[in-house]
Amino acid sequence: MRFRDYFKDRIYSLVILIVLLVPAVLLMRAYRLETPAIVAVSAIFVIFFISEILIDFFRKKKFYDTLLDNTDNLDKKYLVPETIPSPGFYEGRIIESVLRDTGKSMADNVNGYRQGAENFKEYVEMWIHEIKLPISSMTLILHNSHDKNDRMLTQVRRINNLIEQILYYVRSENAEKDYIIDECSLARTVGAVAVRNKDDILEHNIDFQVSDVDVTVYTDAKWLEFMLNQILSNSIKYKDDNKDTSVIRISAVQDKKSIELRIYDNGIGISGSDIPRVFDKSFTGENGRRYSKATGMGLYIVKKMCDKMGHDIYIESAIGEYTEVKMTFYKNDFYNVTKM
Repeated sequence: MRFRDYFKDRIYSLVILIVLLVPAVLLMRAYRLETPAIVAVSAIFVIFFISEILIDFFRKKKFYDTLLDNTDNLDKKYLVPETIPSPGFYEGRIIESVLRDTGKSMADNVNGYRQGAENFKEYVEMWIHEIKLPISSMTLILHNSHDKNDRMLTQVRRINNLIEQILYYVRSENAEKDYIIDECSLARTVGAVAVRNKDDILEHNIDFQVSDVDVTVYTDAKWLEFMLNQILSNSIKYKDDNKDTSVIRISAVQDKKSIELRIYDNGIGISGSDIPRVFDKSFTGENGRRYSKATGMGLYIVKKMCDKMGHDIYIESAIGEYTEVKMTFYKNDFYNVTKM
């Protein structure tokens, strides 16, 4: 709070002082008061005015400076009313009361929206679990049918993957309530993902290679399976039909501090201009424009969950040559000690 700006706002007080002082001086002259007396009375008026201005300024300055500083420094600005000192002047108490009432009203409003979003999330999860039952039945029927339709089976699997993507997207909004970091067998998880995609791997005649994954990482097994499934689905989806052999290779490399899981494919690759944005929400890039199957959500959810669980993930690729996704799991010495 600057005095210059404050004084500009109080300029009306100076105008009133002048308006009162001029007739007062004229009146004192009319009564033939000596000039020193007139000057003394005028000085008293001016000193009183300056004192009132300064006292009022410094009384309000601390409150407003604290209010402005806290507003600038706080990320969650709605907490400002909780951080300001109780003001010692009437206008400040009005502002404090209004801020607290506004904050309470906002909190009540946000809680209403949050409750509505939570109800919608619960409904979506319930609907997804319900719809998975007929999808699983359709898959079994198609597998056991004498006139087995591979194209229809592919589409059913695609529907199932998209529905699962919706489920995990909804859960990722409050993922801290839905995951538990614990020991997870990388080999078991990779095997489960391979089984889920075995029909597509066989149908596209993909050389599927797995090596050095017999290690334990600290993560949530359910979320890791979902993330690996999204990455593997992309490798299958964007295989290069012009190459004699399509290869997907999953391996793990570890050192003292971390374990790095690598998912490599020799598919169509990703252009260099798209690499920095592959984890952006709904970003499909050049491949998405060429292949209408892309939603741009799979890698977004994967990156979001890696960030929440403390894993690193990045992608290397060359257009027309290969794509390699690298996911890093850090070893936790504290966790190892507490488990003993």
